[in-house]
Amino acid sequence: MRALILPLSLSLLLVAAPALAQSTAPATPPETRNCLQLTQVRSNTVVDDQTIDFELRDGSVWRSRLARSCPGLNFNRAFTYSTTIPQLCNVDIIRVIVQGNPGIMGASCGLGKFERLPPKPRKTKAKTSN
Repeated sequence: MRALILPLSLSLLLVAAPALAQSTAPATPPETRNCLQLTQVRSNTVVDDQTIDFELRDGSVWRSRLARSCPGLNFNRAFTYSTTIPQLCNVDIIRVIVQGNPGIMGASCGLGKFERLPPKPRKTKAKTSN
């Protein structure tokens, strides 16, 4: 009986090995940048207190994950920055704009690297018949 179990176990392992190897293969890391050209930034979206998405003119979206949570960023959904070069970089500091309180600035927070998000699937229009 033992002689039958060992070959059977080995054959199952040989069959399962390729599937196990495929499921543990590392995913391709996303493209990252240290800076975005300001002239290419179309808009930004505050996702939460630690995440901002920047949409570029070419339609690509780049996510900056701040090193720490930035108090008030998600609530106010507005920030400002100052830079001496025509780029926004991962070493730059943003300041939360406190809504409803002109002249009052909120927390200052450092940006993180910019990570390219996968493109959104395009919506297809339903065809109408006449």
